[in-house]
Amino acid sequence: MTTDAVPPGVDPTIPSAGRLYDYYLGGTEHFEVDRRAAELVRMAAPELEDAAWANRGFLQRSAKWLAAEAGIRQFIDIGAGLPTRNNTHEAAQAGASDVRTVYFDNDPMVIAHARSLIVDTPHTIFLSGDLRDPDAILNDPALRDHLDLSQPVALMLVAVCHFIADEDDPQRLIGRYMSEFASGSYLALSHGTTEKTSPVIAEQVREIYEKATEQLHLRSKAEIANLFTGLELVSPYDGAEPGLTHIGLWGADDPEAADSDGSRWAFCGVARKP
Repeated sequence: MTTDAVPPGVDPTIPSAGRLYDYYLGGTEHFEVDRRAAELVRMAAPELEDAAWANRGFLQRSAKWLAAEAGIRQFIDIGAGLPTRNNTHEAAQAGASDVRTVYFDNDPMVIAHARSLIVDTPHTIFLSGDLRDPDAILNDPALRDHLDLSQPVALMLVAVCHFIADEDDPQRLIGRYMSEFASGSYLALSHGTTEKTSPVIAEQVREIYEKATEQLHLRSKAEIANLFTGLELVSPYDGAEPGLTHIGLWGADDPEAADSDGSRWAFCGVARKP
């Protein structure tokens, strides 16, 4: 990408968490500064590319399950990132064709490209919003026009909460969102972890993200579980007890085969609001 393609509000001299993720997934919406940062990440932790794909698989399998098995017809995806194939709305519509989806992101490059790609996509809109400002998102007139919040929704927070600092209190933020939603709503969340990672490598990756638009806050399994407080976690795959699992395993036909090094960089879960 050249500077001629830089949307207003985008600084091409600072790595972007969203563009780094796009690079890991083989996308094209990134700059030289992103590629350099991503290659440093790759040298420190080559399995993070696998982690990105495992996370993408969790998003797709959970969205389809929520539509096909849980009967959810309304999705809110916050921190959606740059569009790639089989996004939330496509995965969910594979489970039920009448699904309605609202995406939010605070990155102007994401917003510019996403809106151009969904112009002719039914039941799907992309809005500007920051996870850390739930009142602005929940009261956005376009969201309220597109969805009926008196009916269950699925809140998709996929690989976004590890960019929320402790002082912004991700548990409080999630609680605020879920308090607005009807009983029978769901939260699908994935979050980077330090549990199965060398502390030295985790610190190297964190330091690379210190120079990016969003900083990385990896958390323990117990801290990630706290983000589901008040919700009922579902079983992540056949034969498993309800709870968290690594991102490659959720919804996997063969969890043992899906248990890769990359998958262990994050925990995920899907939970229902009673």
